[in-house]
Amino acid sequence: MIAFVSGTVAALGPELAVVEVGGVGMAVLCTPGTLAGLRVGDHARLATSLVVREDSLTLYGFADDDERTTFELLQTASGVGPRLAQAMLAVHSPDALRAAVAGGDEKALTAVPGIGKKGAQKLLIELKDRLGAPTGTTAPGAVRGPASWRDQLHTALVGLGYAAREADEAVDAVAPDADAATAAGGEPDIGTLLRSALRGLNRR
Repeated sequence: MIAFVSGTVAALGPELAVVEVGGVGMAVLCTPGTLAGLRVGDHARLATSLVVREDSLTLYGFADDDERTTFELLQTASGVGPRLAQAMLAVHSPDALRAAVAGGDEKALTAVPGIGKKGAQKLLIELKDRLGAPTGTTAPGAVRGPASWRDQLHTALVGLGYAAREADEAVDAVAPDADAATAAGGEPDIGTLLRSALRGLNRR
């Protein structure tokens, strides 16, 4: 198990950070919120979880140990793989997830792309005794992503090195996509919006 990586941030992308560790670039998949706190050239320490598959070794990175532990506990529920667990942490903080499960908050879980009503009901049952009690560091039901997608996307773009003005323009450019997702009864997917914004910026 690789518990953490510590080194200079060599590169940042829409979904991953490359951290130089002992002359080796370690590609680490992260949520937009984690990526937003990183800067190319700065030192970073990311808690990590290594997911082993027959054809791949994938390293997931987190801002702290609590996020990493929650990521791993989420995957003990049937039907939850690393991608869905990461999506849950992109929308909710660990304590918000604990509060949602403890309080049976189905709506909070369906705010995560990929989780429908039946899936949320199943997760509430399976995770009830696994995540533990909320610590009170996040208000129950607090959502990171959908309620403030503009702020999160702007922060992620600035973290990737774009000027605030460029970030503002890129956020405005993808606003119709976010509005369409909301109108369809869903929630804006920050990862998708970030990739769209980067494509627009790269075409300039």
